[in-house]
Amino acid sequence: MLIQPIILSGGSGTRLWPLSREHYPKQLLPLCGDETLLQQTVMRIGNLKGARSPIVVCNEEHRFLIGEQLLEIGVKPASLILEPVGRNTAPALTLAALSLSEAERKTVLLVMPADHVIRDNDAFLAAVSVGQGLAEQGYLVTFGIVPTAPETGYGYIRCGKLGVGVDISPNHPSPITHHHIDAFVEKPDQATAESYLSSGGYFWNSGMFMLRADVWLSELDQHAPAIRQSCEKAMQEGRQDGDFSRIGRDSFLACPGNSIDYAVMEKTDKAMVVPLDAGWSDIGAWPAIWEISDQDENGNVMRGDVLAQDTQDSYLLAQHRLLATVGIKDLIVAETADAVLVAHKDKAQDVKAIVNLLKRQKRTESLMHRRVSRPWGSYEGVDAGERFQVKRLIVKPGASLSLQMHHHRAEHWVVVKGTAKVTRGDEVVLLCENQSTYIPIGTKHRLENPGNTQLEIIEVQSGGYLGEDDIVRFEDRYNRDSNQ
Repeated sequence: MLIQPIILSGGSGTRLWPLSREHYPKQLLPLCGDETLLQQTVMRIGNLKGARSPIVVCNEEHRFLIGEQLLEIGVKPASLILEPVGRNTAPALTLAALSLSEAERKTVLLVMPADHVIRDNDAFLAAVSVGQGLAEQGYLVTFGIVPTAPETGYGYIRCGKLGVGVDISPNHPSPITHHHIDAFVEKPDQATAESYLSSGGYFWNSGMFMLRADVWLSELDQHAPAIRQSCEKAMQEGRQDGDFSRIGRDSFLACPGNSIDYAVMEKTDKAMVVPLDAGWSDIGAWPAIWEISDQDENGNVMRGDVLAQDTQDSYLLAQHRLLATVGIKDLIVAETADAVLVAHKDKAQDVKAIVNLLKRQKRTESLMHRRVSRPWGSYEGVDAGERFQVKRLIVKPGASLSLQMHHHRAEHWVVVKGTAKVTRGDEVVLLCENQSTYIPIGTKHRLENPGNTQLEIIEVQSGGYLGEDDIVRFEDRYNRDSNQ
């Protein structure tokens, strides 16, 4: 039987600020290797027999980044379903299940968050083989991570009886055991976590699942019917937008937010757990990156231009300048273009409080990096002051910004590299390196890269208001709203 991978990519990873931002979350970052976590998740199933192209459910804000990252590894998804808002994992999985035709709904779904690390892929595929055999028979399977420490940051699964009498198909032979689930347990305190580890009857809750689409929808009808009803209506109201599947916004806003665990798994009598011992991590906070990264003889992980003196057991990241440390231990130091984090590893979970403070103060550092990706390329703030700001624009070969105008700002463009095709009112001109143009307030304009090499522009904006929402679009090949 075929397997339909479902990649859930709706998280924001606030505990990994300042590297992870709301508009550029951790699954889109190369935290452990050259590929991003999303790319690693998709590549993980490359050798999985019978696997179809993945269905990706993601935040609407991330659609172009995700599409581009999949293109980089040569993967065309079966569907890219856009959530207008996050409603947790149960609605996301329901959208994916409903996107399948009635004839396809006996297909086994392999549900994976896009932001996990698994270092032993052979062990993962062996566990998936067992999970597939169970799911084909109508069980809802989750993967329980064999615990290696008394972690208090994870939920736990308490095992019930062995899956005696559950027939694993001869097509899926494996020595891996499987258990009925006795209970899902909330994140414990330290003493409770230690008792779980010593008892041997508990697994970490991985948030990965295998189940048939029709079984999931049937169980949802019993235990959380409002989720199915809202998602079904949202899908009926949806439309295709190029490579993206948009759903009805208002109907999805009305959908209850809930996890797969709470909505169904804790209530069904069909839940099974398959143990997984494969070097798994959900990269939930900075210490997790330190733990899974290669450490030097002093226990340090150093990325970028770092000099460490009398420094031990620390994670040191420098992206834009020299980072030097003296006489520190057990610290996280992360430097980006617009922010620096210094935190003790024991307090790294509390980084989320900083993100919440930034949001209350309406600061953009919680949302985006100084370099902001766009479907046509990127822009980066260089300087800003009263009534002006300077940006560096990179336009990909063949790409085009929208035909637009601004009510409150004028723009000066200087070509640094490449060739620019500029529409300015009724005029269309080609500009080469070291040439420039001026766009007055209220003038329709467009910037295009007609060449086969990257176009680099320095843009100087001047005016009374310079916000990104001062854009009126007349034509846009990417079907974006005004602030995207």
